[in-house]
Order: sequence, then C-alpha cells, then structure tokens
Amino acid sequence: MSQTFLDRTLDNLRGAWRELRDSPVVRGLGFDESQTRHDRWREQISDCLARRGGAVSARARAAALGHDFLRLDDAGKRDFLHLLVNEFGVDRDRVAAVMSDWTAADDLAEQALLETELRSALVPPFRSILKEFNSLPQGVKFLVDLRADLLRWRKQAPGLAILERDLKTLLASWFDIGFLELQRITWNSPAALLEKLIAYEAVHAIQSWDDLKRRLASDRRCFAFFHPGMPDEPLIFVEVALVNGIAGNVDALIESKDDVTGAADNGPKADTAIFYSISNAQAGLAGISFGDFLIKRVVAELQRDLPHLKQFSTLSPIPALRNWMDRQLDTMAKGQETGLPKVIEAALNDCDDLMGPKPPATSPDAVSERTRTNIEYLTAWYLLNAKRPGMETAFDPVAHFHLSNGARVERLNWNGNGKENGWNQSFGMMVNYLYDLSTIEKNHESYVGQGKIAVSSAVKRLLR
Repeated sequence: MSQTFLDRTLDNLRGAWRELRDSPVVRGLGFDESQTRHDRWREQISDCLARRGGAVSARARAAALGHDFLRLDDAGKRDFLHLLVNEFGVDRDRVAAVMSDWTAADDLAEQALLETELRSALVPPFRSILKEFNSLPQGVKFLVDLRADLLRWRKQAPGLAILERDLKTLLASWFDIGFLELQRITWNSPAALLEKLIAYEAVHAIQSWDDLKRRLASDRRCFAFFHPGMPDEPLIFVEVALVNGIAGNVDALIESKDDVTGAADNGPKADTAIFYSISNAQAGLAGISFGDFLIKRVVAELQRDLPHLKQFSTLSPIPALRNWMDRQLDTMAKGQETGLPKVIEAALNDCDDLMGPKPPATSPDAVSERTRTNIEYLTAWYLLNAKRPGMETAFDPVAHFHLSNGARVERLNWNGNGKENGWNQSFGMMVNYLYDLSTIEKNHESYVGQGKIAVSSAVKRLLR
C-alpha cells in the first residue's frame, strides 16, 4: 500500500514539474540534447544560478532540472549530486582571500564588513539550487525526500554528507514549530490521508482498514502536525487511547472493543489519555525534532475538549533493551570489563539462555518467575542508569525522548507487548512515562541540565 501512494506522489511531482518544464518559457531556453549528461547538468545548474530571464525563467529552469533529476535511477542521482557538490560548492580561494584581508585589517568597522563577506563566501552556491526547488509545486516534499535518500546513501556516498548537513539546516529553519499546524485525523478525513497513516505507522502496524477504523473510534484520538508546504503529508502523528487508569498491555489497548468515553451512551468517562504510538512520517526530517511540541499541544487539546481527563501517560516500547543486554553479555564472554555493578552482571548471566537468535522461550509467558524478576530488575536499571557514551542522558532513545519532555518513569509492564516484535525488542516489557503537568518543567530541567531522571517509587522498589 505504501508503494502505491508513494508512486502516486512521485507521479504528481513529475507531472507538476513537467508542465513548468514544457511551458513556452522553457521551450525557448535552448537545451542541447546532444550534450553529454554532465555538460548538460553543468549548463542547467549554471543557468539556474545566473537567474537569467527573471524569476519566471529561473523557476522554469529549476523545474526542468528537477524533472530530469527525478527520472534518474539511484546511481544517476548520486552522480548528479556529486557534480553539484564538487563543482558548485564553497569557493575556498575566495574564503582564504577574505580571511587574509580580515587578519590584515586593523579597523573594527572594516573587520565587520569582511565578516559579512566571509559569511556570504561560506554559503555554497548549490544552496541556491535547493532554494529554487523549494519554490516549485511540492518542492518542499521533494527536498524532504531528497534528504531521506541522502541519509540512505551515507555509506555508499560519504562525499554527499556536506549536502545532507546543509539540507538539514535549511529544513530545520523551514520546519520551525511556528509554521506547523496541529490537526485531528478522524475516520472522515480524506482517504488518501488515511492511507498514509496506515503506511507511516512505525510503532504498532495497522493491519487493515478495520484496524484503522478502530483506532479512530470515539474512545480514541489521532493528531498530526502538518506544514503549509506539505499540506497533504503528516510530519509526525500520535495515537491516543482514552481509558480508565493507566494501561499496561498494548495488545489489549489496540484490540479493545469498549468505548469507555461514554460518547454514545453517557456512561462512565475516561480519566486517562494513553499515548501509545508516536510515528515520524518523513524519513527526511530525521534529527529535526518537533515530537515534544506535538505531545504538549495534544495534551492541551485534550484538556480543552475532555476536561474530565486527569492523567496523561504513554505506553511505550523499550526498543534498545535486548540489544543492550546482548552487548553486555558478549563483553563479559570475552572477559572484558563492562563497567556494570556485579549484581547487574549476575542478573544478566541468569538471562543468558534467553539471548541469541533462537532462544528457547519465544514469549513472556514461557519464562520462569525467577527470569521474570531478573528481567524486570534489569529493565529498571537500564532505564535509570544506562547512558549514552560520554553523556549523562538515557541510552534508550524512547526514554530519552520522553524524559527530555519532562515525563517521569512511572511503571514497568511485564508482557506489555506479547507479540514477537515485543519479545525481540525487550522480552515483552513496556513502560509508562507519566506526564504530570505540575512537574513537567522541573523534570525537564533536572534531566537536561543534570541528567537526573524522574522516577516513581514503584519503579525504584524494583531495584531494592
């Protein structure tokens, strides 16, 4: 399904740019089809940068260049981008000359002027090409997807890293939180948008249209951020279940048939909002964070529309737990120091028979009580003490995200995800991060400034 709508998106983009390319303005530009591919690219890029013929011609030239680029296979696209970076990058001779003049200048005013000139010299000409693409129909989506390709090609084309970093800087400025619009997605939203929701769900796969309809029922909410340059494309979305009390099993939460909000029958109302899935929909926006704003905006929306809600919590995966345990056991097997407390090493050794590609137990239901106790102990220690190398922040990426936002580690849930992927990630363990509105700012400051993790007494007791 994802391939279908992605193909349609690409076809729409090609069509929009083809119309610009084939306009009377472009037909008069005089492209020579007999040129070699590199020579043609150089001429097209140079013409775009020169902006001959005014803004209309410049836009048409960019459309022609972009249309040609879209027709290339991956190898051809990398070839084009290498030429763009290598031949239309920063003029280092000019930079050196300005720096030499700055060093020789003995007047502050002159130095200030040279600093302005230096900033200009450090901007690569290829950035102007990226900005031209941005002005085209669906150009923002094109650039987001281009960065996704650059990230995918990091090993194959390390020379394009400078372009990826430059594009990330541009996208970060264009996707400032002030430009984003929060929208609720419902079963009545356009079918094309719902199709994308199914394709982009990265945490708990949506199995069917019936599954999606259930996730958009009256006891659920789904919100997404949109950008005016990509009005039909969600950037990031969150799925919320409205329940009574903090939920601890994601399968039961997703598959539940109960409508606890009382929307239809005026029965008991939910007191808790559970954020059970947060998915980044655009790979090209990796590293450009607005998920924290999404959660806070959604909390505000829910508080306004459902004032009876008293708790806001996640039901989150622990995606790096098992890999972390595996690495520690491997280090121990080699006789190397892990730096872990002896009690943690002992607990890891007790779980050794569960590790490896074909463990004897394949679900939380199959393990002994002793093993369960060890896994819960290790999970609590991991979330509160495992750090990123050389940093004071949580090793687990999901933990780091929520702790940075001011949440606290509230509760661990044995068999929170009993499916195979849950076992493979974390032996089925899941965690609730609680967003206590009265302590969010304090928790955020303590974590970001001092590396201190807010944690409930219930989780602390697991480490005694």
